[in-house]
Amino acid sequence: MARQVRTSRPTGSYHDQQINNFYEGNKEMRKQQKGFSLIELLIVVAIILIIAAIAIPNLVRARMAANDSSAAGSEHTIIAGEVGYYGAYPTQGYATLGELGTNNASPCIPTTTFGCLIDNFLATNGNTQGKSGYSFASTPGGALGTGFNYYTTAAPLNGANSTTGTKVYCATDDGVLRYTTPAGNAPGAYATCEAYQPQP
Repeated sequence: MARQVRTSRPTGSYHDQQINNFYEGNKEMRKQQKGFSLIELLIVVAIILIIAAIAIPNLVRARMAANDSSAAGSEHTIIAGEVGYYGAYPTQGYATLGELGTNNASPCIPTTTFGCLIDNFLATNGNTQGKSGYSFASTPGGALGTGFNYYTTAAPLNGANSTTGTKVYCATDDGVLRYTTPAGNAPGAYATCEAYQPQP
């Protein structure tokens, strides 16, 4: 009777060693991996807050300067519109802000009610919400016998507490753009506007 020879698999085979090395390597990697500590996270947050504290005021000032320039340009547009309106209707005099606009008509046919001289967004003071951080108005005055006049104003929204502009602009029928600082409310009279200093 032949004897059956039984062979056993070596316990320390190369394959088993590779598997053991793989798992041991993973354990070692997990030990070496560390997350951020609370102190490190607080330092990062503090740095971000410091950068924001420096950057945000600069952005606000840059936006206010851009709004100032836009308001001055809009005032020049209104001045040109008033000159055109008076030239077209000399017996009518000057116009209110709304009368310089188009009433969203296309094509716009000029009348004394809507002169078609400035864009309607400006003519409606940004649909009564202001334009580029400023509120605009134009007030006609005088009479045919004594002479017509007007004054137009541009003041930052929220007046002296505004964060949208640094100046108050105005102009009269002499066509000179004037301003005053710091920001506040729009002048309420022709003579008040004329007391402002001319814009360079």
